[in-house]
Amino acid sequence: MYMVLVICIIIVIVILALSLITTSKAYDYKHTIDPLEDELSSQSDVNTLKDKGDQHGK
Repeated sequence: MYMVLVICIIIVIVILALSLITTSKAYDYKHTIDPLEDELSSQSDVNTLKDKGDQHGK
């Protein structure tokens, strides 16, 4: 009976350790974003398309 309890506790400790290691690695990951210049360029393209749409409606 005690052997089963010890094995269960060891399994819980191993799973807890693995989850803590995985979470720690996830927080260390460096995310990147696109530069702001690309965002401004795409925004001006959207405005250009809107302006063309307005001209056709008149």
